[in-house]
Amino acid sequence: MSQIDQECYYADTHEWARVEADIATVGISDHAQALLGDLVYVEVPEVGQRVAAGDEAGVVESVKAASDVYSPVSGTVIEVNSDLENAPDLVNSDPYNDGWLFKVKLDDPDEVEALLSAQDYAGEIEE
Repeated sequence: MSQIDQECYYADTHEWARVEADIATVGISDHAQALLGDLVYVEVPEVGQRVAAGDEAGVVESVKAASDVYSPVSGTVIEVNSDLENAPDLVNSDPYNDGWLFKVKLDDPDEVEALLSAQDYAGEIEE
């Protein structure tokens, strides 16, 4: 069974957002990384880039497939996880901590209320 971080909000496209004040840390869920398999490449947005909720913000590639990453929130990218450049497998081994993808200064912190709670996301992936 997939791990689900209870502190995160989830998009139905399997991205998560952990919000602290007006900053959201974004990554892909444990469920998503398990479906993809061993990641070999991660592309994240550039610092300063504006992202909108639901828009493509990057790509993750595994030995099995490539998948778009969508931003679950809107705002400006303020930081990216540069460790993923040399160690994309961090997303596999620790998707909610060391394997985060990028951080966004939120346009509207209340926007996360439109995302799934951890409990709702668990229900979605069990179906």
